[in-house]
Amino acid sequence: MDPDPSLAQFALAVERPDGQIEVARAALLIAAAEYPGLDVDEHLRRLAALAQTAEPARRAADALGRLHRLREYLFEELGFAGDRDDYFDPRNSHLNEVLARRLGIPITLSLVLIEVGRRLDLEMEGIGLPGHFITGARIAGEQVLLDPFNRGALLTTESCRELVGRALGRPVRLAPEHFAPVGNRQFLTRMLANLKGVYWRREAWDKVVRVIDRLLVLNPASAGERRDRGAAWSNMGRLERGAADWEQYLTDFPNAADHEQVRNQLRRVRQKLAQLN
Repeated sequence: MDPDPSLAQFALAVERPDGQIEVARAALLIAAAEYPGLDVDEHLRRLAALAQTAEPARRAADALGRLHRLREYLFEELGFAGDRDDYFDPRNSHLNEVLARRLGIPITLSLVLIEVGRRLDLEMEGIGLPGHFITGARIAGEQVLLDPFNRGALLTTESCRELVGRALGRPVRLAPEHFAPVGNRQFLTRMLANLKGVYWRREAWDKVVRVIDRLLVLNPASAGERRDRGAAWSNMGRLERGAADWEQYLTDFPNAADHEQVRNQLRRVRQKLAQLN
């Protein structure tokens, strides 16, 4: 694989206390791996420009009025929406493409809403419901819930339960902790996990490796990511690198539930390597 300079830039952006991570910048650095030469600062200026052109929202009588004006602007006037035709298009996971196409998945559309809303002095937060990411806004101490994938529709606790049930294909009981705002590192982890799933479906193993590299920057102790990177390397024919990841996984997590399965995979890879030698 070619060198990946954006990985070092991403690591620099996230290796700081959670509250100091600039999620939009880090998200654009994720996109820079797919779009070499991407001008991150220019796209941050585009987010700022969205807030400037939504400036009438700031003159609303109160925070709730600002929020409703912002919803109208982004989802009705500009037409930001969920991509229902090709949900797993990787462009929906890259912030630069979401800004250009005005299409995305729940978490990237939430990021746009949050970033623009904060520039309008709204208290915005990401909420990682199971199977569906939404946005919260704190208005006079109360949490207002919105679904950016559905053009910023207002949600109740009951409609969230129905939304998650449809996403997961089974009834779900949501607890108060499900509505807690996610941290910045958690936000980026979920973005990358979505992108990893998209590339895995496409068997784009080099891109899976690239995404997992970033997930491991965010959480070096993530057992499943090292195991999955070993599988991706092996699927690319890079058996030595796959074996190294699996060996590290088995060493670091000797009590993993799939220990025997991974050990068998490693044994087969070692046999192939011996035959090649």
